[in-house]
Amino acid sequence: MQLPDSATQPTMYFIGVTTTKSSIMKLFPLWAKELGLDNAVLKGIDIDIHDEDQVYQDVVNFIKNDPESKGALVTTHKIDLYNAAKENFDYLDPYAKMLDEISSISKSENGNELRGHAKDPITSGLALEEFVPENYWQKGGEVFLMGAGGSTLAISSYLTDKKHGDNVPKKIIISNRSEQRLVSAKNLLSKLDTTTEFEFHHAPNPEDNDKILETLSPHSLVVNATGLGKDRPGSPLTDKGVFPNDSLAWELNYRGELDFMHQALAQKEERNLHVEDGWIYFIHGWTQVIGEVFNVDIKSHINQLEQIAADFQKNK
Repeated sequence: MQLPDSATQPTMYFIGVTTTKSSIMKLFPLWAKELGLDNAVLKGIDIDIHDEDQVYQDVVNFIKNDPESKGALVTTHKIDLYNAAKENFDYLDPYAKMLDEISSISKSENGNELRGHAKDPITSGLALEEFVPENYWQKGGEVFLMGAGGSTLAISSYLTDKKHGDNVPKKIIISNRSEQRLVSAKNLLSKLDTTTEFEFHHAPNPEDNDKILETLSPHSLVVNATGLGKDRPGSPLTDKGVFPNDSLAWELNYRGELDFMHQALAQKEERNLHVEDGWIYFIHGWTQVIGEVFNVDIKSHINQLEQIAADFQKNK
């Protein structure tokens, strides 16, 4: 990983794995124009998955000390960056501290304070509200989250929020290929004050997730939060996995092979599934962080930004 040159104009960074392949590189200039950020640019910083602590510290310190580097959105590295570089931040928001992750790096208006936010509980909630029917959890379904990273922690936090009253899942099941990340997720989610029951399963192989899938009730939510199908090939399920009837399947990825989404689509009619990709999640994830980094009011522009994104997606 090579650090960027010192920025010569207001610059936001995208800290990920394969950033050049993301639609945001072409979409950002269109959004920046709508937001009046005509001189702002977006640059990618690619880091290997689970890289050395020093790499994350170097990136954070570069942004902190470079005047025209205004902040960053963090994808795959949210938890690793937090663990490696949390001491380099002057402020961490409550979600960042609770979930041990940073998805948004920004600075105070005078540039003297480096701030870390975990935006995913907000952005995942905005995305879920777009496709989960009202009072859906009154029907008794469960949530099955494959992957124990930052997105799963955020979705779990949102779904069990006290503001929902008794409209919460009766159970959230989380699986992961590595036991270490699963243990970490269990410790973090134990902080939640909720009536929802949590189950944690070590699932090193897709067949393990197939078995869990078979146990789910109708009206459940099944989520691919692994990154498989985007940065890495494959799906957390095999083609033999059977989705529960009358349920929601959410592919958090919006680009790549999207194997999980295609598996769900193959059963859409037979199992009466609603299949959602990660496009709306992508939009809310980016716009929330752009608002933080450049100190702009996203809420007053969100309809225009969604329309710009829809037109872009249609024409690309």
